[in-house]
This record gives sequence, C-alpha cells and structure tokens, in this order.
Amino acid sequence: MNTVSGVEHFWTQADLVIQLAAAVLLLMSVLSWYIIIGKAMAQWRYRRATARALKEFWQAESRSTALESIRAADGSGVFSGVATDAVLAAQAWEEQSAAGIGAGVDASEFIGRTLQQSIVFAQARVERGLTSLASVGATAPFVGLFGTVWGIYHALIALSGASQVVLDKVAGPVGEALIMTAAGLFVAIPAVLAYNAFTRANRLVLAQLDGFAHSLHAYLVAGVRLDRGGTVTPLRAMTRQPG
Repeated sequence: MNTVSGVEHFWTQADLVIQLAAAVLLLMSVLSWYIIIGKAMAQWRYRRATARALKEFWQAESRSTALESIRAADGSGVFSGVATDAVLAAQAWEEQSAAGIGAGVDASEFIGRTLQQSIVFAQARVERGLTSLASVGATAPFVGLFGTVWGIYHALIALSGASQVVLDKVAGPVGEALIMTAAGLFVAIPAVLAYNAFTRANRLVLAQLDGFAHSLHAYLVAGVRLDRGGTVTPLRAMTRQPG
C-alpha cells in the first residue's frame, strides 16, 4: 500500500517531461519482456523438437516422407525450412538436367547456394528480437538518467528563490528524481541478461543448423550423410527415390 501511494505521489508531483520519460521506460519494459517470453518459448521448442526432427528426417525412406516428418516434428520451422528449400532445389536440378536444360549447371554448387540462402533466412528468424533487446539494454539507463537530471534541475530551480533551504524540501524531490535512475536500471538489466543468454543459445542452434545443412548437401549431391567426425554413412534408401 505504501509503495502504491509512493508511486502515485511521484506521478502527481512529476512534470510532463518526467511522465513522458517514465512512460517510455514502461513501454521499453513491456517490449523487452514480450520478447524475452517469446524467445524463451522459441528456445524451448528448439531444444524439444530438434533432435527428434532430425532423427525422423534421416530415418525416412523417401524425400517426401522425410519432409513430412521434419515438418511435423520441427515446431520452430527453422530446420524444416532449410530441408524443404534444399530438397526442392535438388528436385528442380534433376528435372532440368533430365530435360537437357540444366546439364551444364553443377548440382553441388546449385544446392549449396540454395542452402546458404536458406540458412541466412533461418538465422534472421532465430535472431529476431535480439536487436530490440540490445537497444533497450543500451538506452534505458540513459532515459532514466535523463529523468533524474531533469527532476533534480527542477527541484533546484524551485529552491532558488527560497530565503532558507530546508533539507526536507530538497530530499523529497531529489529522492523522487532518483527513482527514474532505478527504473532505468530495472528495465535495462533484464534486457541485457536476456540478450546475452539468447545470443549464446542461438549460437548453439545455428551450429546445429550448419551441421544439418552440410549433411543435407552431402546427401542430396552424393547420396551419403557426413556424421560427426567425418564418418560417411550411405543413404541408399532415400537416394534416387521419387518424391
């Protein structure tokens, strides 16, 4: 109850500039927590579905079955998007080569370029929202500091015409102005911590995606899968099968 009344007193005593700065900090906090919750749920989906999606993809008996399996298991859509683009590129090359149109085009280069472009889009999808978190973490303390400086300035202006300075008259406005600094830190610290945590988690996801893309490229070009450590695993079941 005292906290609520203290906030109400701060809001009623603050001028328009302080209120605008506080509103900006509130919007920053809402935005950052919206992104944090969304990214946390996305990371949970990545960890939950990635291993199962890749396992079902490599165990499929045909390309169409593999795509259906990874689309159903990959809740994030990151790995399934890369797999779909690569398989469609391989099918397009095979169709054009059979017709004699794309006989001069190298399959490895064509599929590799498709995978590179698809990974760029997937990376942008995985890292979506991190720029906003970084911006909130970098600017929120300065917004709070601006509110503090502005509040102290107006408190001193109000006391400049007084014949006698009373400590209570200075301590109250200055203390209320310092609330803006605390508010800025309250908004910035979760955003910075979340940005660092999600950056590290995204690095792991992108490493897994890059490994999957290399294995997928080897399979679509040579019909083999490159396992971790460079082991070559033939995939005769999926190679050369229609669909």
